[in-house]
Amino acid sequence: MQGRILIIEDEAPIRDMLTLVMEQEGFQAVQAEDFGSAEAALTEPYPDLILLDWMLPGGTGIQLARFIKSAEHLKHIPIIMLTARSEEEDKVQGLEAGADDYVTKPFSPKELKARVRAVLRRVAPTTLKEPVTVAGLSVDPSTHRVTAHDTTLKLGPTEFRLLHFFMTHTERVYSREQLLDQVWGTNVYVVDRTVDVHIRRLRKALEKHGYDRLIQTVRGAGYRFSLQQ
Repeated sequence: MQGRILIIEDEAPIRDMLTLVMEQEGFQAVQAEDFGSAEAALTEPYPDLILLDWMLPGGTGIQLARFIKSAEHLKHIPIIMLTARSEEEDKVQGLEAGADDYVTKPFSPKELKARVRAVLRRVAPTTLKEPVTVAGLSVDPSTHRVTAHDTTLKLGPTEFRLLHFFMTHTERVYSREQLLDQVWGTNVYVVDRTVDVHIRRLRKALEKHGYDRLIQTVRGAGYRFSLQQ
């Protein structure tokens, strides 16, 4: 068994198809058909990934994603949104709610399997285990912990990888495309604005301790992590 996938989808044929596809890949699939049953399923053992439909009886996928990402014991779980909404603004809304990827219906099982694998690879612990410290801000990949002057900060998995990349590549400017390749991976399709969404989340997490200023926007070029103003 390669992991546990929570499938939250109100349409039974799609839910069963997703279950079959995930089980064929070696995952344990757990089903939820509405907002209430999804909340009830978010207990130990926690899922390794959530496939989340946008529209649900009793609530929306957006509301559920926000709930998951606001809960300390759940926020580490990656989410792939499943929806027929294909406009860029809808995708951005899903990402801002906490989704790690976004799959538009109709989709092929092959595409979905590839995206699930890609997201799980992205959230896997990095192979660079040595802690990195810059001006009192520390990232420890082995424990997946971020501290600011000994105070632990809570970051999502993508924000953690983004911060770790910045702190190991200081004073260099990276375009959105370069950050997508380095942090998300070359085999994943996401829109450029995804980077902006996660940069905002990262800055918000660092703001209380004044480290948000280290992540600088370079107009027309991208972003850099710098101690210089």
